Amino acid sequence: MTAGEYCNREVIVTEQDASVTEAAELMRRHHVGDLVVVKKVGEYSLPLGIITDRDIVIEVVAQGVDPALLAIKDIMSTRLVTVDEKVTLLDALEQMQSRGVRRLIVLEQGHLQGLLSADDAIELIAEAMNKLTRLVKREINHEVNEYP
Repeated sequence: MTAGEYCNREVIVTEQDASVTEAAELMRRHHVGDLVVVKKVGEYSLPLGIITDRDIVIEVVAQGVDPALLAIKDIMSTRLVTVDEKVTLLDALEQMQSRGVRRLIVLEQGHLQGLLSADDAIELIAEAMNKLTRLVKREINHEVNEYP
């Protein structure tokens, strides 16, 4: 299980010169809480930063700043936490925990491949736990029926 196998490859991206209002509109339209800020180089997207709905609330709305007057580059985080798509899922989760982030940008040779979020990981783990629970119940039922 690798980060590349489980990341969301339908990442919503934007450019750093777009306005914060445009960023919020993109988030709303696509029902996401973050955008990866990229620079297009040919067919590739090079990640430059990330902006979240929380960034907009804390840095703009709570400060009473007009979001139309700010560019994404004014508030985006440029300290990206990235992993190669071949990194194991457990190592990726360890990176999240040790770096204190909820999102990892997944790369292949420096190019954006996807985004792995804590929410994605929780959903995956919950699904695995559900399967294990069903297995245990099936084993118990088998034992009860086999050895009454």
